[in-house]
Amino acid sequence: MAKKQEFPIDKVMGLLKKAYKTLPEPIVTAQTRIIRNPFKVLVSTMISLRTKDEVTAHASERLYKLGDTPKKMLKLSEEQIAEAIYPAGFYKTKAKNILKVCQILLDDYQGRVPEEIDLLVSFPGVGRKTANLVRTLGYELPGICVDTHVHRITNRWGYIETKNPDKTEMRLREILPQKYWIPINDYLVAYGQNICAPVSPHCSKCTLSDYCQKTGVKKSR
Repeated sequence: MAKKQEFPIDKVMGLLKKAYKTLPEPIVTAQTRIIRNPFKVLVSTMISLRTKDEVTAHASERLYKLGDTPKKMLKLSEEQIAEAIYPAGFYKTKAKNILKVCQILLDDYQGRVPEEIDLLVSFPGVGRKTANLVRTLGYELPGICVDTHVHRITNRWGYIETKNPDKTEMRLREILPQKYWIPINDYLVAYGQNICAPVSPHCSKCTLSDYCQKTGVKKSR
């Protein structure tokens, strides 16, 4: 088992890249990759919080038929947005935040979504995960999107030791080669959904097993 300071990140990322091609691509990832629209990436990711991928995809599609720019969105009522994105989790709160964000974009940014993370996280309903996705998928700029899968798996490997996703992002910014910043989220979301599950991961069919310290794993398949 590799020691933490000797963790073979290039080898592991190469294996992940191969595995990723054989796994179902997360719906939200596929959707945002296709649109390459910072505003839609922002809104879809806001909708996705605590919501299943399929629900997010359909909710986003319904909403964009009503309005696909900040100006058009502001012509909608909070109730119309809430109805469009239902049954996304916290749909009423998300509808309110979407309208607030659209107003900020028009008032302060001429309707353009900023690419700076510090600006994005000042918006209501926008955290670092959403901000990094806007930066990476919307603008194709360097960023590390850390969700529960990235946080869990990189700690499970023993590559890092952190307590929450924000600390994971900061640590990865320090040690992860920048060429892997954008793809690591895509790879680990798909891997986490299909192989490296939160409980009882499929270690027997994991091609990374020899490089993983299996930190916190009490039972595997």
